[in-house]
Amino acid sequence: MGLSSSGIGSGLPVDSLVSQLMAAESAPLNNYDSKTAAYQTKLQAYSQVSSAVGTFQAALTSLNSSSTFSALSTSSTNKDLVSATASASAVPGKYTVNVTQLAQAQSLITGGKASTSAMIGAGAKTTLSFSFGTVTGGTFGTKGSPLALGVASSGIANGSLTINGTTISTNGTTRSARDLAAVINDESDVTGVVAKAGTTTTSADLFKTFGDVTVTNGSYKLTVGGVDLASAVDGDTVGAASIDASLASTATKNALAAANITVTGSAADGTLQFLAADGSNISVTESVTGAVTGGIGLSDKATNKGSTTTATAGVTLSSADGSQITVGGTNPAAAGLTAGSGGSYLDSGFSQDGSQNMGTVTLDAKDQSLQGIRDAINKANIGITATVVSDGGANPYHLVITSNKTGASSAMKISVGGVDGQAPDAAIASLLGYDPGGVQNLTQTSGAQDTKLTMNGIEVTSKSTTVSDAIQGVSLDVSGLGKSTLTVSKDTASVSTAVNAFVKAYNDLNSTMSKLTAYNADTKTGAVLQGDSSVRSIQSQLRRQLTATVEGLGGKLTNLSQVGISFQKDGSLAVNSTKLNDAITNNFEDIGGLFAAMGSASDGNISFDKSTAATKAGEYAINITKMAAQGSLTSANALSGSTKIASNTTWTVTLNQTDPATETKVQNISIPAGTYDNTQLAAVLRAAINGNSTFSGAGDSVETSVGTDGKLKISSSKFGDMSSLSIASVTGTSVSDIFGSATPVKGNDVEGTIGGVAATGNGQTLTAAGGSPAEGIQLTIKSGDVGDRGTVTFSQGYAYQLTNLTATFTGKDSILQGKTDGINASIKSVADQRDKFSQRLTAIEARYRAQFTALDTMLQSMQSTQAYLTQQLAAIAANS
Repeated sequence: MGLSSSGIGSGLPVDSLVSQLMAAESAPLNNYDSKTAAYQTKLQAYSQVSSAVGTFQAALTSLNSSSTFSALSTSSTNKDLVSATASASAVPGKYTVNVTQLAQAQSLITGGKASTSAMIGAGAKTTLSFSFGTVTGGTFGTKGSPLALGVASSGIANGSLTINGTTISTNGTTRSARDLAAVINDESDVTGVVAKAGTTTTSADLFKTFGDVTVTNGSYKLTVGGVDLASAVDGDTVGAASIDASLASTATKNALAAANITVTGSAADGTLQFLAADGSNISVTESVTGAVTGGIGLSDKATNKGSTTTATAGVTLSSADGSQITVGGTNPAAAGLTAGSGGSYLDSGFSQDGSQNMGTVTLDAKDQSLQGIRDAINKANIGITATVVSDGGANPYHLVITSNKTGASSAMKISVGGVDGQAPDAAIASLLGYDPGGVQNLTQTSGAQDTKLTMNGIEVTSKSTTVSDAIQGVSLDVSGLGKSTLTVSKDTASVSTAVNAFVKAYNDLNSTMSKLTAYNADTKTGAVLQGDSSVRSIQSQLRRQLTATVEGLGGKLTNLSQVGISFQKDGSLAVNSTKLNDAITNNFEDIGGLFAAMGSASDGNISFDKSTAATKAGEYAINITKMAAQGSLTSANALSGSTKIASNTTWTVTLNQTDPATETKVQNISIPAGTYDNTQLAAVLRAAINGNSTFSGAGDSVETSVGTDGKLKISSSKFGDMSSLSIASVTGTSVSDIFGSATPVKGNDVEGTIGGVAATGNGQTLTAAGGSPAEGIQLTIKSGDVGDRGTVTFSQGYAYQLTNLTATFTGKDSILQGKTDGINASIKSVADQRDKFSQRLTAIEARYRAQFTALDTMLQSMQSTQAYLTQQLAAIAANS
């Protein structure tokens, strides 16, 4: 058919003849094409069924999730302040939330340096150890000096003091620390600063000398804070004993108490002092007329001309959020304060949080510049971010160190140490050493604090702006200060939506299959899949599943008709919305089991984790023969209550070692030097071990505790046969100094049965045996005793069963896949036959064309002979 010839010279129509013959020969090709088209039509039809099954499967996803039926919705009257999400364990209700403080991370800044790259110090190898915990006691702020005596008489002029840019309204009546604290606190909402007056205390030496008072001619009166303590007239005497007697009287005690004055010491031994806890001024006055000898600071013969001593106190300013306090004004010194920004922890301590890993950064000489320290800290990945900032001053560059975590328990303590028994670089220590309970070489610009709020009047704190379990099962996202009303309610709408989507998807699938298998009585033609056994099988299996009763449910709902879903005459499903809504409202706890796979354990210390397609519905007994345990090391004796860890203490910790052994499971751990009580020691050891990046990177960690018997216990955080822990001394304090002759104990997996058949334990996880009815059930045995532990109940709802069923319709080795594979094989077979036939046609055409070419050649030869003979005969006739 690819050849052509129009005849060599005989005029024979070779192409026409060959074309007509080949047209007849090619007629069977149409049959091949018709077969292929028919197969393609069926293939497309199966594809439509498969696509509809896929859509139906997608609609089952929501109904097959237990979370759909335990979901609750939340609404907030002020989403700019509070939003929330609710889990299955939440309880519907209405809650008033009042947020008073937002969580923030601590940030510290060094003093200024002229360069970011210049080396700091002499380059001695130095370590930075970061501990995280809570600042205890005291306050963060600045402490002022006692007010000057001039203030006690004339007050503090307005404009003398500003705090964080706000002018404090002082005036002539602001004469004591109590008065000053009051006017400062009037502006606390604006400044974020609270003032507390110190305790006013008279001089310890005031009554060190008190000569007996003798009045020759005149009068003498001693008053403290306006309270009369002693008086004398002509011929009278007043001694230290009479003052003490006066102070012991009820009348004087009451008068001093009314003036907020307390007393310590005695006049007789020269230790008498007066104190005012509220910061009020205390005036000690001797009023004298005439000839008087003796008195305060005088011998009994010395002339007393009268005296007045006024004791004042200062104020302590506290920052509400732990940030620096800026003091200004025309004369802040009058308030006992110094102009500028300041703030540090006063009278505070530091309590390490053992649940937060310690981090250690080693600084070689090349790292000991601002940018080198920054890079070393950030590279260590220990929960700290370091940056270098410039303030534009003479020494503009500062290193800023910020905790990556918010919350009051994420405050930092930075210990600077040497390596191999050597002292740290002094300049590095001076720059970076920081202890909230001691030397604070860095300046805090932002304090570690919790989120604080009240929930229906109950005080709640959280380490972050996400507040969990203030309301059971509800997670709050807090973004501002103020009040909001939060409502938690059952999310019935999502259940209704999921049910209706499931019904629609089934009807679409059923409609697709019905159209593809239908017979048209008017045209007497059937659809492409009419009579197809696979589609009929799918339809019947789906209908059988949907009309079955769900087993294993303990509630009231066991079939679809009870929630308003029923079959119609045309085979479709319909939803009675009223009946569905009633079922959701009145049986919300049961409706989940009607659709999803649900499992629950009767023992609260056992959780149902998951099941598989092989798990059969039913109730299965649980029996535990051995509880899972952690590898641990417990001290042989009780701790003493005060344990000293020497400097350069290093222990080798082997944690969760494998078989064969893994090198990374053995690490040298540096234990911070110090003297610790029992709780502190447990926290320090936990933080030090868990701070090892190799352990943490492999998911290995420890827990520590001190039992009621006073013994220290360190345990692997993992349970099971692979859980183990051992510790050996390297340098410094010996392990035996704390643990004595204690021997490590290896962990073990949980052991027991589910449904009376031995289950497989892995740590705290127990999985039902393969081949048993409970196959695939996985439980976590969190705590409790060995023995019978109740039951686990498992049910397979409609969506769960339909999901498993429809998985057999599509995909590998499925009904539809088998059909499409067969059709594709047939299409290929027809294509192969067509190709072979086409090759035959090419050979036939070549043969026809060769035959007609030979005929054409023969005819041309005969035509040439005819012409020659005609010419010769004509010549003969002419000669004759």
